[in-house]
Amino acid sequence: MWLGIILAVVGLFMGVFLGLKIPINLPEGYTLYLGLAVLAALDSVFGGVRASLEDKFDNKIFLTGFFSNILLAVGLTYLGEQLDIAFSIAVVVAFGVRLFHNLAFIRRYLLKKWWP
Repeated sequence: MWLGIILAVVGLFMGVFLGLKIPINLPEGYTLYLGLAVLAALDSVFGGVRASLEDKFDNKIFLTGFFSNILLAVGLTYLGEQLDIAFSIAVVVAFGVRLFHNLAFIRRYLLKKWWP
């Protein structure tokens, strides 16, 4: 378990470092899509951490959830733009609520484990 956490933290720092060092210029129209895709990905990551803490983690479920969440967020945002409806707000609310719910579970779990 600790090896997985260490690898995740190392991967996170490598990703942030590479993201800051490699200049990528996105068209302004894609920034909303990228932001919502990152939010959906974070929801999946926090859900995976929660599942891991509950000893219910399944790699197939995580990977399919990760990519389907991103596709759903981007797809709803695109559909909303085509219909001139702000579906992106619904995406932010839905994934934001799930993200904070998973984070609250992780926080409670760690507090109970490390601070009895």
